[in-house]
Amino acid sequence: MALHCSVKTIYFAKRIFLIPLTLFGIMAINFMFVQLAPGGPVEQMMIKIEQGTATSAMDRIVGNSGADFVVTKATTISEYRGTQGLKEQMRKELEQRFGFDKPPLQRFFYMINNYIRFDFGKSFYQDKTVIALILEKMPVSISLGVFSTLLIYLIAIPLGIKKAAKKGTVFDTATSCLLTIGYAVPAFLLAIFLIVLLAGGRYFSWFPLKGLTSDGWENFSFLHQIFDYLWHMVLPVTAMTVGGLAGLTFLTKNAFLEELGKQYVLTAKAKGASNKRILYGHVFRNAMLIVIAGFPSMLIGMLFTGSVLIEVIFSLDGLGLLGFEAVQNRDYPVVFGTLYLFALLGLILNLISDFVYTLVDPRIHFDKRMI
Repeated sequence: MALHCSVKTIYFAKRIFLIPLTLFGIMAINFMFVQLAPGGPVEQMMIKIEQGTATSAMDRIVGNSGADFVVTKATTISEYRGTQGLKEQMRKELEQRFGFDKPPLQRFFYMINNYIRFDFGKSFYQDKTVIALILEKMPVSISLGVFSTLLIYLIAIPLGIKKAAKKGTVFDTATSCLLTIGYAVPAFLLAIFLIVLLAGGRYFSWFPLKGLTSDGWENFSFLHQIFDYLWHMVLPVTAMTVGGLAGLTFLTKNAFLEELGKQYVLTAKAKGASNKRILYGHVFRNAMLIVIAGFPSMLIGMLFTGSVLIEVIFSLDGLGLLGFEAVQNRDYPVVFGTLYLFALLGLILNLISDFVYTLVDPRIHFDKRMI
């Protein structure tokens, strides 16, 4: 027993040691690809200046150093178009403010050094730190991701168990057809359908069209605030949940069917154990291992990738929309800051998933497992 615990400790210690190395590799690969991508922030800002759109909302640029570069309205576009010398001077100034006057390798290690201390700098286009932007957008994405993931697990696991217990029946066939249809319909298409049907698009106006709260929400009573918040969540969470049900339901069903065919189940049946006791007393723990393994990837997907289009359609200002807009605008501090945090969170959740394996089934050994 002591040796087994020692092996587990060594395994998890190795996994923890690999987290920073893996994170470094993820950041290095993505940084390399970004350097190869055309149209960086300097080029985009130069185009805006030439087109006369670099005033008002875009006239204040925050560089990596935190210093401000201001394109004032008094500085007209004709002045920049007047001479190539001024244009080149403008480019060099922008490169300095954005931090592109240094070699890529130097910029990469400077970034990593800051990220180790969770210093992600400021957005290129907003006078806010990356951390402040993430904290500002996080409640929306957490709401969508957590509610959707919990709802998927609460529906899919009991449904998968029932489908395994009633394999080949009308119930199994009918639910399989419905789940396949739900999986085939893209979440954004379902979201549009729900808006048209239930949010005043054409037929009913039962749910709000956009946002997470109604106007004047801060003046509502506490219970009214909770109800209003949940009311706004219904359609976006439904759109995200339907597509995720099929995979987990079929995974649960197949895991239970595999366990039901094993010798220990046949022995339990021969001893007169009820089907309910066999399913939940013997099969459940073993069958749930593979379901638990998929939890981190599903949660990460729901939090940071699966909600992008949903956030756009329902006008929800969350992390998915923040990352999407950052990539479009080449706002590199936001792009790499969110990537770093999401990758770190994914690695930690996968480690937690392996730890939960040992809690669910103490028979698992790590001495022969590949890392």
